[in-house]
Amino acid sequence: MESTQIRLAARPEGEPKDSDFAVATVDLPELEDGQVLLRVLYLSLDPYMRGRMSAAKSYAAPVELGEVMVGATVCKVVESRADSLVPGDVVLSYSGWQSHAVAGARHVRKLDPESAPVSTALGVLGMPGFTAYGGLLEIGRPQPGETVVVAAATGPVGSAVGQIARIKGARAVGIAGGPEKCRALLDEFGFDAAVDHRAPDFAERLAEAVPDGIDVYFENVGGQVAEAVVPLLNRFARMPVCGLVAQYNATELPAGPDRLPGFMRQILTLSLTVRGFIQDEFIPTRQADFLRDMSGWIRDGSVRYREDVVEGLENAPEAFRAMLAGRNFGKALIQVGD
Repeated sequence: MESTQIRLAARPEGEPKDSDFAVATVDLPELEDGQVLLRVLYLSLDPYMRGRMSAAKSYAAPVELGEVMVGATVCKVVESRADSLVPGDVVLSYSGWQSHAVAGARHVRKLDPESAPVSTALGVLGMPGFTAYGGLLEIGRPQPGETVVVAAATGPVGSAVGQIARIKGARAVGIAGGPEKCRALLDEFGFDAAVDHRAPDFAERLAEAVPDGIDVYFENVGGQVAEAVVPLLNRFARMPVCGLVAQYNATELPAGPDRLPGFMRQILTLSLTVRGFIQDEFIPTRQADFLRDMSGWIRDGSVRYREDVVEGLENAPEAFRAMLAGRNFGKALIQVGD
């Protein structure tokens, strides 16, 4: 069996270019006992992948040059030498940017296509949904009547954050790019208010949307969005720091003035809690509750989701760039096979 792979060819400077990727076709090895041959159905595109393309020190090792780009996938079992799986089973795996893969059966999780669309294992019922659930409830701890603000609010993490906040009795304010996304926050995802960060008077509109200040700010973006949020934080506000996508393609430090001293003073005088996190740290304590709660919320309509599906593995680099720039609408997925 051959696999078409997209590999990291060079470390990007700024926005990833086509030349930073290379396409290869390879023969996969024969299966050993306990292994399965997988055909990739869906590939997840996520912001963390930009960090893995860099050699800079981070929470996870970088992708080495010449290696297949990493990524979570939903796959169909083509051949099996494992007692737990048979051909036709659908599984969640970490096969990366390729059409086929060989994996150990103990490293994949069988999915039930009857319980939910299998693509949701990469979005609202997968890592992005769990990121929202764990980060908001463990660090943000929204209380009834409080105001929760989330950036990149129509993305798979942000949209779940706002909807969970509403379930917990808080007021949800979403920040998104453009009128269409802001309308979706109100009409589709049930947010209480939506603010367009592309508006020239964004900071003023945000202040109007949070007349009682901000109790929880779920940070996905950084940059000018964070600059507008920070002055509006209330005493004892909590800030789960999930991502800083506005800075992932940066090649130099932002222009001054240096706002760090003022922010540190605000942390002290307002008794703020600012904590970065990686979602897997909450797996031992939160995953079982997440799967139960999120599945129930989807069934009863309390949580809705969107997917932005692009067909063809060859289109992954462009779709990845679009996601980093905020041009996608919903969970970014590549449909690799069927």
